[in-house]
Amino acid sequence: MRIVQITPGSGGTFYCENCLRDVAVVQALRRLGHDVVMTPMYLPLFVDASAGVAQGVPVFFGGINVYLQQKLALFRKTPRWLDRLFDAPWMLKWAAGREGSTDAADLGPMTLSMLRGEDGRQRKELARLVAWLHDEARPDVVHISNALLLGLAAEIKRALNVPIVCSLQDEHTWLDAMGKPYALRCWQAMADNARHVDAFAAVSRWYAQEMGRRMALPPERVHMVYLGIELDDIEGARTAPQPPVIGYLSRLCGGHGLDHLVEAFIRLKREPALSDLTLRATGGITPADRPFVDGLVEKLRRAGVADDVEFLPDFDRAARHAFLESLSVLSVPVPQGEAFGSFILEALAHAVPVVEPQAGAFPEIIEATGGGVVYDPDVEGALDQALAGLLLDPARAETLGLQGRAVVRQRFTVDVMAGNLAALYHRLTRGAES
Repeated sequence: MRIVQITPGSGGTFYCENCLRDVAVVQALRRLGHDVVMTPMYLPLFVDASAGVAQGVPVFFGGINVYLQQKLALFRKTPRWLDRLFDAPWMLKWAAGREGSTDAADLGPMTLSMLRGEDGRQRKELARLVAWLHDEARPDVVHISNALLLGLAAEIKRALNVPIVCSLQDEHTWLDAMGKPYALRCWQAMADNARHVDAFAAVSRWYAQEMGRRMALPPERVHMVYLGIELDDIEGARTAPQPPVIGYLSRLCGGHGLDHLVEAFIRLKREPALSDLTLRATGGITPADRPFVDGLVEKLRRAGVADDVEFLPDFDRAARHAFLESLSVLSVPVPQGEAFGSFILEALAHAVPVVEPQAGAFPEIIEATGGGVVYDPDVEGALDQALAGLLLDPARAETLGLQGRAVVRQRFTVDVMAGNLAALYHRLTRGAES
């Protein structure tokens, strides 16, 4: 089967769960014998083992061109030779360095324009992508990385008439941060475009229900496909560190709970039994995140514990392995939760237990893996208590970590995920042929 996976590049400046998911599953589908073409949008792919994964495929909707076409009518009519200059690798590499310099609240008009597809300001980029899919890629299935790209669906369906699958993972985080009126208009545009999609692949039961409600999706078109990770280069044995270490793995930004974790760490350090506790955090800092992190460093300095905290710059696969091996427990206390949280699987693959708020899909994933504990984020001190409960009881922490690792190796590998997606593709293509 020939599959085209359309994925927005993150620029490699922060821990992007969607990008990591897409690159890993493309490689796993290829191992299953499928012909998979990975098609980057906005920026090139700079994530784990991405070298060669999109070899020979141009970047569509180059980030600079998309921005210029949004802001200036002139660039909606420029010839391709001029657009190609802005899609040059060195230009996109420069743009990647500025990734995160604007947030969702600033990008409402552009997000809506992209969702409008043929009626949006980037229509010539859409025409180029569709022509390439029709004339060169010729897929049996097109898989769109997330629902914020659903503006592509109508023209792809019209030109190719093949099944379209769309993953669902954390779109609500972006749109909820956008605020009115654009968030409401984007939700409506996504719901309107959904009719061109044959199947949605949500990464958890909670998110399948959440997006079904928000986008008015028929339940029979929403399929639950749990995330999976690559395990081949993860060793089995691990010795818990002494003194104990709390870890954080996600973008170092406001909204992902790092500030809550820092405050809990400061309070835990006051406990005599945890006076030697340390905190390590990694996941990337964009220019927009720097003031937030600088504020945390100052708070830690005033509390007299700055020397016990590390903000690590490297978060590629090898660096994450070394980081996770050094932890006693991992917590990414996103107050509103997430659609899944792939950092949970990464931690458990190293037998590191997790502590997460009772929000989003976190309770579902922790129950499924048995590898951690949840706490009520609305109860003051609940995060402190949950962390202390594992830090002061290493035997319990070890039991949870080992249990979680066993389940991840059985149910949450990228090969399991790829097999589930391949089965969905086969059902859709058989239906299209009948």
